[in-house]
Amino acid sequence: MILGQVVGEVIATIKDESVHGRKLLITQLMNHKREPIGRPQVAIEVVDAGVGDYVFLVRARDASFAVMPNAPADLAIVGVIDHWDTIDNVELELPFGYSTWT
Repeated sequence: MILGQVVGEVIATIKDESVHGRKLLITQLMNHKREPIGRPQVAIEVVDAGVGDYVFLVRARDASFAVMPNAPADLAIVGVIDHWDTIDNVELELPFGYSTWT
């Protein structure tokens, strides 16, 4: 799962039937220190998240299954984070083969 924050909303009156009735939200991906990673991205919302919420996101095929099988989705919000603590002075080691936290 990917950490992020909802930073805006998208209004789309015409969209694929499989995502009809779902909100599209602008999300900013974040690292474990709540620092932004990359550019904001649009995600399909399935758990009643809103602007300002910290959220869990999934990508690719996992995102399409969060909406419905084979839905045209690349990023989906699958959880709202109620509380989150980190130890700032700890350096986390990346798993083998990874070059950055997402």
